[in-house]
Amino acid sequence: MRVSDGIERAGPRRYAASMTYTAIEYATDGAVARITLNRPERLNAINTALIADLRAAVIAANDDSAIRVIVLSGAGRAFCAGYDLDWGTKGEDASQRAMGGMWDPVRDYLGMSRNVRAYMSLWESPKPVIAQVHGWCVGGGTDLALCSDLIFMAEDAQIGYPPARVWGEPTTMMWVYRVGLEHAKRLMLTGESLTGVEAARVGLASKAVPASQLAGEVDAMARKLATIPLNQLVMSKLLVNQAYENMGLRSTQILGTVFDGIARHTPEGIAWRDMAMKDGFREAVRRRDAPFQDYGERPK
Repeated sequence: MRVSDGIERAGPRRYAASMTYTAIEYATDGAVARITLNRPERLNAINTALIADLRAAVIAANDDSAIRVIVLSGAGRAFCAGYDLDWGTKGEDASQRAMGGMWDPVRDYLGMSRNVRAYMSLWESPKPVIAQVHGWCVGGGTDLALCSDLIFMAEDAQIGYPPARVWGEPTTMMWVYRVGLEHAKRLMLTGESLTGVEAARVGLASKAVPASQLAGEVDAMARKLATIPLNQLVMSKLLVNQAYENMGLRSTQILGTVFDGIARHTPEGIAWRDMAMKDGFREAVRRRDAPFQDYGERPK
């Protein structure tokens, strides 16, 4: 099936293995397609190549008639540490300088919207997607997990959106649709993270298990789903998704994408970006999060 139109093409397609990916790994195992974010040296941080590869791999999995389930995971120590700040801040700074220091909000919106479409390819994929989350899943990395259908987490994994404290807003804004009003407001207002155990408790994750058992749990669920006819999986996913679409998901994402651009260009947002470029991202994050340590937040 094509992600874009949901129309199944005739005949099996198994060409994804011949494609060249630079930021992910793609493999098939029977009826299961596995997409692995593969920038472990950067904790699988998001850049242009990863966004393009992700979308291409989701399309490939849906074009393969033998595949019924997609598993999304990350190589190395983390699922995804969000946007690659070295790439993102320098690119944003260079773009703004090229425009004489001005910021074009529409250009920003169009660029970030392309990223949202890539993340939402997971949501729009007719075939169900399971996110296998270990280590860090923060910032833009949460878009990848939350746009998936099911989330399985290691107990000690961390998921949250710290940029809500300064320099960002979640563009897909799946939080309110997955955890409800009270938890969504607390997580967005504080930028706090949840452990896998906490995420399962509030209904954000299907299950949290010790890290050593995570891959096995996800594989078991993927193979269970793969025993169900594809037409049933597609209808069941579409039925649930449509209910959330009717709640205003798309308009919320437009607003989230606009607000994300604004947040990166407030006086505080620009000051944080400049500090990160001057003093390094670790120091910028440390200063951003220091007040929350005083109120009992676990060190990040």
